[in-house]
Amino acid sequence: MYEIPYHTTSLEEKTILITGAAGFIGSNIVEYLLKYKVKKVIVLDNFLTGFRANVEQFLEHPNYQFIEGDIRDLEVCKKACEGVDVVCHQAAMGSVPRSVREPYATTGHNIDGFVNMAFAAHHHGIKRFVYASSSSVYGDEPNLPKIEHRIGKPLSPYAITKLSNELFAENFGRLYDMEFIGFRYFNVFGPRQSPKGAYAAVLPLFADACLNDKEVFINGDGGQTRDFTFVENVVQINIKAMLTTNPAALNEVYNVGCGGRYTVLELFDGIKQAAGVPDKTPIHRAPREGDIRDSQANISKAEKLLGYDPQFDFQKGLKITVDYFKTLEA
Repeated sequence: MYEIPYHTTSLEEKTILITGAAGFIGSNIVEYLLKYKVKKVIVLDNFLTGFRANVEQFLEHPNYQFIEGDIRDLEVCKKACEGVDVVCHQAAMGSVPRSVREPYATTGHNIDGFVNMAFAAHHHGIKRFVYASSSSVYGDEPNLPKIEHRIGKPLSPYAITKLSNELFAENFGRLYDMEFIGFRYFNVFGPRQSPKGAYAAVLPLFADACLNDKEVFINGDGGQTRDFTFVENVVQINIKAMLTTNPAALNEVYNVGCGGRYTVLELFDGIKQAAGVPDKTPIHRAPREGDIRDSQANISKAEKLLGYDPQFDFQKGLKITVDYFKTLEA
């Protein structure tokens, strides 16, 4: 992966802090930065949802520093920000269903943790702060594709926390003269996304089940649609946001998807074909609380202001991902 560089200015003078880098998206961003000779990557994670294997593979790299700590602790955040040029904040407690069951924990990590990291960055004079929001902020807004300036009421505690991140970013950008860039991710998938745990995402669950002869469960009728987005596209836009010199791109929030729209049943069909089990049948169960029925990104704003140019469509990304899961079983 990452055979194409997504930056035109050098990374060799940049020290970048990645929070949540033991997780799926964060560890992929770290991989890109180290491959293209960043001066230093500092990683902050508490392994709540991330995995030590995603950290350990980089520990011997001379440009890599790992800090085990919790973003709910302001002093930990301040320590992590020492000497940093850019913060890339990927840490969060994900999962809509988990937020319904544990709204207190989701709020603590996603709101308190965000504010701590943003204030710690301000404390150290760091201007550029790139962060993960979510397409869940669109809530009950019915129109497709989703456009950044048009949102509805959030449908879950998780969505509320991500919307609050955007509000804090807008406010802190003005109060502290900082440069925030937020990303509403649309169903990101790819290598290192774990099928383990009660709140695992649908694609690794499907891949694991198809490759290991397990039951496949689909919540609802499977007709719900998503803009499934391969992780390398997400890495691309994060890199571009860290380095952009376009003043119009700053203190904005962007959709990060591919502009496509596929049903969960189409996703399952693609995975079972790639896994070589075309006759596998899913088991349907009740829809999940707080889920959006349909989702699709309008990515024109990101294309115009950040030069976002997704290189991996759904089919190409799906093949790479299933092939990755096959290597885990070998």
